[in-house]
Amino acid sequence: MRHTLAALVILATVTVTAQAAVPPYFMLELNLQGQKVEGTLLTWSETQVNLLSRDGRLLHFHPREAAGYHKTADRFRSLPVSEFRALLLRELGSGYEVSGTDHYLVAHPAGTGEVWTQRFEDLYRSFFHYFAVRGFRPEEPDFPLVGIVAGSREEFQRFSAEEGSPAAAGVLGYYALQTNRIMLYDVGGGRDSSSDWRQNAATAIHEATHQTAFNTGIHSRYAPPPLWVAEGLATLFEAPGVNDSDHHPNLAERVNRGRYVPFIKGVSPRHRPELLGDVVASDAVFQSAPAAAYAEAWALTFYLVETQPAKYFQYLARTARRPPFSAYTAAERTADFTAVFGNDWPMLEAQFLRFMRDPALAL
Repeated sequence: MRHTLAALVILATVTVTAQAAVPPYFMLELNLQGQKVEGTLLTWSETQVNLLSRDGRLLHFHPREAAGYHKTADRFRSLPVSEFRALLLRELGSGYEVSGTDHYLVAHPAGTGEVWTQRFEDLYRSFFHYFAVRGFRPEEPDFPLVGIVAGSREEFQRFSAEEGSPAAAGVLGYYALQTNRIMLYDVGGGRDSSSDWRQNAATAIHEATHQTAFNTGIHSRYAPPPLWVAEGLATLFEAPGVNDSDHHPNLAERVNRGRYVPFIKGVSPRHRPELLGDVVASDAVFQSAPAAAYAEAWALTFYLVETQPAKYFQYLARTARRPPFSAYTAAERTADFTAVFGNDWPMLEAQFLRFMRDPALAL
């Protein structure tokens, strides 16, 4: 039986508002611009529907853009792995295979599965372990984590354009919040050489960190954290001492050299307390001075993790609990930060810079 969206929500005895919690909700099916979609409502108003589809995509549309709403189950469920696999193969076409691990489905050029699948799974387990041993246990993902590895730069650009996220020149890969997928391309074209993997590794580690964080409750896909938080965590995991601590146990190995040097040589000499406040309150510096912003995000995250881990994890939890699809004003961002770390910006900066300039980090 078909209903209007409002009638369906009432019949299901669920009130969905801008302050609603996230799934599990009932599952429904609808026709959206000629396409059948099945998923669960995240929030709903007279002008905006936010829906999570069974393949992990976030869809946003006006209620009148869809029709034929009807309930299909009492509880939301993701697509079965077999259907996920078939979906990816239909999208990518001939020449691709899909390999699975406990947490990942990786689409890749035929014959290259062993190069990719275990590395993605190892990155996931390293991430989970990092938080768990620090008393901040991540949640298990609701979906298989999907990684798409294009066989060439040209296919990477084509796939990303078809997903609505055309890759800029020089970009090797990305995690898309809307599709919940990692997209990158195999620099080595299937050759598992150390030089090729080093080029892919930095991208894979960074983007896999984003994906895992947004699927295990560290971040919320429905209310993303400030950009410095997301990018600070992803750049933190680029360091061998973080993403592979069993083989790299020393403090100096937890330093991300690619971010440390720009911070010490470029950002630190001109640092001021206001920069901390600006990065916390706004993402604008990532547009105006991206290299400095990434260096600052990594350095601040590294400092907080190493010196105030309990407070850092408390702050992460605070940003992840925000109402879904709500604005995050500069005042709210600042209030959340200062509620945990205090509002003495000069003192925070002094302690931060003293730690970052410790010669032990430069080894």
